[in-house]
Amino acid sequence: LEMVGIPSLLNEMPQLNPTPWFPIMLLSWLTFSLMIQPKLLSFTLTNLPTNETPTAPKTTPWTWP
Repeated sequence: LEMVGIPSLLNEMPQLNPTPWFPIMLLSWLTFSLMIQPKLLSFTLTNLPTNETPTAPKTTPWTWP
């Protein structure tokens, strides 16, 4: 039996070769970081955070007529 080395694995399993995948991952990460993230962070929150404790709404019970 011959020892299986990394170069022979790269020939048999091309998905282990980082050459085509690393630039795609880097480009997608840069796209998210530089273009999409600032747009998402520019939105205003509809419910601003407060320090108040939430209170239960006061309801009055009623019966069917």
